[in-house]
Amino acid sequence: MRANIPKGMGGGPQNMNAMIKQAQKMQEDMEALQADLDEREYDVSAGGGVVGVKINGKKEILAIDIKPEIVDPDDIETLSDILVAAVNEAIKRVEDTNSAEMSKITGSMGMGMPGLF
Repeated sequence: MRANIPKGMGGGPQNMNAMIKQAQKMQEDMEALQADLDEREYDVSAGGGVVGVKINGKKEILAIDIKPEIVDPDDIETLSDILVAAVNEAIKRVEDTNSAEMSKITGSMGMGMPGLF
């Protein structure tokens, strides 16, 4: 029994090979881009610039810079809040950049299908 596939559907072995090559190329491009994104560094500040965070594309905190004027031994809570805000903003920037850069390669492909590539 043979499947009756309408013309233009399936396309035979050549079309399948082309799709496989395209998927392999996309995967290679994504791997190269991910390596590049992992090496990037981002500088993010919070609290009007009194706290700075340097983070890399792997979401590893590389440095935290605290301006002396924010250090008040009687108000550690404010410093803590600003540090949390700075770290969260740094992580968000990495995630947003990674997502935007990857979508240039994948387009809408892979959306809703995590782990596809």
